[in-house]
Amino acid sequence: MRKIGILIPEFPGQTHAFFVRERAELQNLGMSSALISTRKPKAGVASHNWASEAELETAYLFPMPFQSILQATVSFLVAGPRRWLNCLKVIFNAPDASFKEKIKLILIIFAGAHFKNTAENLNLQHVHVHSCANSANLAVFARILGGPTYSITLHGPLSDYGTNQISKWQHAAFAIVITQELMAEVKETLGQEKLPPVYLAPMGVNVDVFKRQLPYQPPSFDSTIKLVACGRLNYVKAHDDLIRAVKLLTDRDIDVELRICGATDTFSEESGYLDNLYQLRAELELDSQVHFLGSISEEEVKNTLEHANIFCLASLKEPLGVAIMEAMAMSMPVVVASSPGVTELVDHSVDGILVEPRSPDQFASAIIELVERPEIIAIMREKARLKIVKNFHSGISAKSIYEGYDAILKNSNRQLNNNIE
Repeated sequence: MRKIGILIPEFPGQTHAFFVRERAELQNLGMSSALISTRKPKAGVASHNWASEAELETAYLFPMPFQSILQATVSFLVAGPRRWLNCLKVIFNAPDASFKEKIKLILIIFAGAHFKNTAENLNLQHVHVHSCANSANLAVFARILGGPTYSITLHGPLSDYGTNQISKWQHAAFAIVITQELMAEVKETLGQEKLPPVYLAPMGVNVDVFKRQLPYQPPSFDSTIKLVACGRLNYVKAHDDLIRAVKLLTDRDIDVELRICGATDTFSEESGYLDNLYQLRAELELDSQVHFLGSISEEEVKNTLEHANIFCLASLKEPLGVAIMEAMAMSMPVVVASSPGVTELVDHSVDGILVEPRSPDQFASAIIELVERPEIIAIMREKARLKIVKNFHSGISAKSIYEGYDAILKNSNRQLNNNIE
C-alpha cells in the first residue's frame, strides 16, 4: 500500500473533521498516511470522538526535544554547502519578504532539517501539506536539504498565508486549490512563475454520515423557530450579526432561538470576541434565546443540525464553507452571507439563500420568507443534498492527492528507465 505524510498545523482542531474524512477516503483508495503537525492545539478545542486517538498518532514537530535539536543540526551539516546556498537563495530571492521575515526564514531552515528527519523516521517519501503558510516553508527547506517531495493545498486567499509564496509553489510536486476563485488568484498572482500541476478540488463531506435520520420539521410561526450556526468564535464569522437578526425577529413577536456551535481554536486568537458576544446577548436581552454550545463533536454537530429548522452563517469572508456543506448534506435550508467562495457552493434561491454580509435585517427577512413559503424549503432541501453528494463529497480532494502522487511515482519511474537506457 502506498504511504504519504499529511501535515496539518495545530492538529486536531475543531474545524479539522474534513481532514479526517479525506484521510479515510485515501485509505479507501489504497493509500495509508502518517499524521504530522506543527504543535498540539490548546487543550479541549477539539471535542470530536476521533480527536484523542488522532493526537496520539500524530508526530509533532514542536517543541523540539534536545535530541531532535542535535539530530537536526547533524542533518543540516551533512546536507552540505550547496544545499545551504540553495536555501539562502530561496530566502533572499523572495520578493515579498521583508528583512525581518527573511531572518525568520533563516531560522526555519533549521526547522526544515527537523521536518526532513521526522519524515525519514516515518519512512515517508512524500508529504501533503494542508497549508500555504510556514508549514509550507518547512516543506520547502526540507526538500532542498534532501527531504521528501511535498504538495500543498490552498484553503484561502494567498494573502492569508504569508510571504515566499513563489518558492512554496515552485518547489511543490503538485498543488490543490479548493475554489475557482482561488484558482484565478493563483494564476493572476503567480502566473508568470513556473508552477507545478494544480488541481481544483474542494474540501468535502462524508455524505454517508451527514444524512438525515429523522424527518425534517419545517419552521412555523406557531412554534419556536430553531436556527443553528457553526463556526469558530472569531469576528470574521460575524456571529454578532445573527444575534442581531434574532433580536429583529423577537421584536416582531416571532419565537426564535439560535444555537452557535464553535470556540476559539488557535494560539493566535483571543477570547475577546466571545466576551463581546456575551455582552451583546445581554444588552439585547436574548439570554434565553441565544445559546453558545462551544466546541462539540462531529456527532453532536450532526445532531444539532438534525433538530434545527434553518442553518445560518454570517461570515464576512468564507473560502468555501464546510459547515454549510454539512447543513446542505443534512437536507437543511441554509441562509448564508455571500462571498466568492460561498457563491461556488450555494446558488441563490435554488439550494439556499444568499444575503449581504453585515446585514442582520436581510437574515431576518430571509428567515421569515422561508417560514411563510414552505414549498421553497422543500425544493431547496432536495437540491442542496444532491449538490453535495455530486460535487462536494470528501472523496474529491482525496482522489486529487492520490492522482498527484501517482504522477510523481510514474515520473520517477520514467526517469529511472531513461537512466538505465
